[in-house]
Amino acid sequence: MNRRTFLTASAAAGLYTLPGPRSLAQSRPKRVAVIGPGWYGKCDLFRLMQVEPVEVVALADPDSQMLAGAAKAIAERAQAKKPPATYKDYRDMLAKHEIDLALIATPDHWHALAAIDAMKAGADLYLQKPISVDIVEGQSIVAAAQKYNRVVQVGTQRRSTPHLIEARDRIIKEGKLGKIGVVEIYCYYHMRANANPPDTDPPPHLDWDLWTGPAPLRPYNKLAHPGSWRAFMEYGNGIVGDMCIHMLDMVRWMLGLGWPEAVSSEGGILVQRESKANIPDTQIATFDYGDLKVIWKHRSYGAPADPDYPWGATFFGDKGTLKAGVMRYDYIPMARNEAPVRRDVEYELEKYPEDKTEPRLERHVAPAIRIHMKDLLDKMASRGKPVAHVEEGHISTATCVLANMSLELGRSLTWDPVRHQVVNDAEANKLLRRPYRSPYLHPEPNRV
Repeated sequence: MNRRTFLTASAAAGLYTLPGPRSLAQSRPKRVAVIGPGWYGKCDLFRLMQVEPVEVVALADPDSQMLAGAAKAIAERAQAKKPPATYKDYRDMLAKHEIDLALIATPDHWHALAAIDAMKAGADLYLQKPISVDIVEGQSIVAAAQKYNRVVQVGTQRRSTPHLIEARDRIIKEGKLGKIGVVEIYCYYHMRANANPPDTDPPPHLDWDLWTGPAPLRPYNKLAHPGSWRAFMEYGNGIVGDMCIHMLDMVRWMLGLGWPEAVSSEGGILVQRESKANIPDTQIATFDYGDLKVIWKHRSYGAPADPDYPWGATFFGDKGTLKAGVMRYDYIPMARNEAPVRRDVEYELEKYPEDKTEPRLERHVAPAIRIHMKDLLDKMASRGKPVAHVEEGHISTATCVLANMSLELGRSLTWDPVRHQVVNDAEANKLLRRPYRSPYLHPEPNRV
């Protein structure tokens, strides 16, 4: 079967049978496609383009207006004679193009199907976090990466942030904190969408049914697209799935942690009840690592506990404290004869002047994304595991999903990482796999 043949299996069900992996051609630029070239899809791609010449061959998005704008911006950045090919459905794109690297930055509810289809088509991945909306999806992505020998870098770029690498190596690894008993992770950004606009017909440039994909089909609401889809649990895992995963993953990386023994969570919509959003505005979760507790807190109202650290992690040891965030880190020793240490984020605006004018770019994050991309390219060449490889992304994603499951069920969940099950809790184990809207089929680890 030729890759360029449009396969006749149900497009809506995602049942294309695509050829397996092939070797990368080293004599030409890597062929890159973007599935979901909105805000962060373009941001990730532009950082990739800054570190290696690539050929952006195609883009896919169910919003034709967003798609056209992305194609124009990418062609201008690449100084290309023509923009990349565009597709409403990424599956048509995969059937018609040979892709070396796919960047996936769709809403979370599309991550699993897009990632598995792209890997089947022979592409390595830069997959935005969280990798999935449920735990079986994540298992299936990991299984597909192993089956097709794909290299997958997850967009948890704290692992590639220079000042955080220094904090790990110079403060934690050198034992300056002593015995760490608690790590608090938190986000106090006022990031929850709190409008309550009426439902309407979708705009003519958006295929709302395709955008919704395997998720429940809600009436279109402009709060969901463009931009604020995280306000709805149907498409993601709320602020825990968006922001906790970054800080939990950072703590796991810094301390060498794997799966927690148990997860518990409480909270809900306690203050901001006027919004159409259905995600918690307040949530506390405890990730139990035995003699170490990692405790998450978010609230989307009020002032941060520390104005310098509205989103970050605080490591409490018997010899010192480390505060770490995207903008800086601070080491506060207990010993009076030891000086505190502070490092701020480093920008690269003179080396990459286009960062100064790129719309919506988080300039403080750009250097980390470039390092993340370089690491991915190196591992694509060696076929090794990148710093944020898919197994690590799955652990961080699934642990956050367990927090939301605990909140929903109102009890602590004990996790068995070998069986990938909640211990002695049939009701919880039913939540490991979200229902998919027909005719979409939920991926399974044994049939990717």
